Parts: sequence; C-alpha cells; structure tokens
Amino acid sequence: MNPIHVLVTGGKGQLGLTFKEANYAENETYVFVDKDELDITNKSVIEGFFANYNFQYCINCAAYTNVEQAETDKETAFLINADGAKYLAEVCNTFGTTLIHISTDYVFDGEKTVPYVETDITGPINVYGDSKLQGEDYIRAVLSNHFIIRTSWLYSKNGKNFLKTIANKIQEQADLKITTAERGTPTSCVDLVDFVLFIMRSNNKSYGTYHYSNEGEVTWYDFGLEIAKHYTDYDSAKITPVAAFKTQAQRPAYSVMSKSKIPADFRRDWKVSLKRVIDSLR
Repeated sequence: MNPIHVLVTGGKGQLGLTFKEANYAENETYVFVDKDELDITNKSVIEGFFANYNFQYCINCAAYTNVEQAETDKETAFLINADGAKYLAEVCNTFGTTLIHISTDYVFDGEKTVPYVETDITGPINVYGDSKLQGEDYIRAVLSNHFIIRTSWLYSKNGKNFLKTIANKIQEQADLKITTAERGTPTSCVDLVDFVLFIMRSNNKSYGTYHYSNEGEVTWYDFGLEIAKHYTDYDSAKITPVAAFKTQAQRPAYSVMSKSKIPADFRRDWKVSLKRVIDSLR
C-alpha cells in the first residue's frame, strides 16, 4: 500500500481531536496543527510548511465557528473561513495536494421544507454562513481536486458543543429552555471522520461538494430531550420548549441535507450515533 501523508488543520477543535482518536492504517501518517502551529490566514507560512512535507491530503477542520460573535467580528470570520480556505486551496494546488474542506448547512437560507441537495441555490442569512460560502467559492475557483463536505450540528465528547453543554446541565439537575425554531440533523464527529477516512482510503476521485450528516431531522428541543433519555435520574419535564430566543445572528429554520451521494454504510441514524457518543462520555 502506498503511504498516505495527511495534514489536519484545526487540530485542537472537536473535529480535529476526533480525527486524532481514529484508528489509522499502517500506511497513514498524520500531522495535526492548530493556529499556533500553522496560521492558515498567512499564505507564505502555509507554503513554507507544505515544503517540508509531501501531503497527499489536507483536511481543513480550522474554522471560525462562533455564529453569534461573527455578527460583530465579520473581519475575523471572513479571514479564517474565506481567506484561510482560499490560501490552503492555492497551496494545495501548488503542491498537488487534495483538499478536504469541512463546510456547513448554514450556507442555506432555510426556506425549503425538504432536504437540501448539493446543487440547491445557497443563500446564507448570517455572517458565519456567508463566510463559509465564500470559502467554498474560493476553493472551487482555484483547486480542482477538492472535496467540500457540508455538515450540520456537530457534536462529540471533545471541545464545546450542544451535547456536552446539555449533558452538564442535566447532571446539575438544571431547568432548561430549548428552542424549537430550527430543524436540522445532529451529527456525530465520529461518523463524519469515518466518512472522510473512507474518501481517502478508497482513493476517491469524484471531487466536488457533498452533504454529510446523520439521518433524521429534529429541533434543538428534540435533541435535548433525546440526550436527557440517557440520564435516568433527570426529569425531562424540566426541559421546556420555546419558540425562539433573541439572538444577533439569524439561523436557517430548516437545514436538513440530502445524503443521496453518500454510500449507504455511512448513513447512520442520529439517535444510534448519539447513544454511542454519550456512552463514550461516561
């Protein structure tokens, strides 16, 4: 088997940390970097870094993900999510590296009532989604050998995410109010990592945009209730549905994505995946 050398950016985020925990084949070597080790907003720094390796793949997990804060920090959001993606794509093009870029369901406006397909018209309604879409556009313009993978509502046992926040509140026996205003699909980082590894190991050359999330569609309130089911000493009646919270950033009301391009083996029920992650949290 030919050796596969892989760069993973955003190595200290929840998705990067999940990649670190994956089971790798003997022919695979990974270099994990965070912003302190590699500034993706500086093209010359990226070029210098790539010159020291022979990467077949770059998995870009680096992102500005604070949806609320992006509304008042637009410059930084675009610098990381748009310019950073462009610089990585340009350098990957120079060195013959395939870029696997993680994007978001928030590139859509949420006006649909059936799952979004990859070719649907985009129309982000917040700065975060706008910056991620710009990153996608830059990649498509400069690099042919790329995979853009849009995902949604990511959670894991690592970092900060909805699952860990709610689980902590449940263990504190707290009362919770959770919105019903958005409908989407919770997605386990473990499953997303499995799909990305499949792309590399199968030597997939069908470049382009893919939608990857778990199967099913729920509100954040539904997600919270399902988490609570796994903590039997907590009364789920303490979780109250609310129509909406006042926030700076608008969110798409519906952002469920079609997984028609994904092999059946990787279409995993969100409740089953959630149980696995909660079990690992314990």
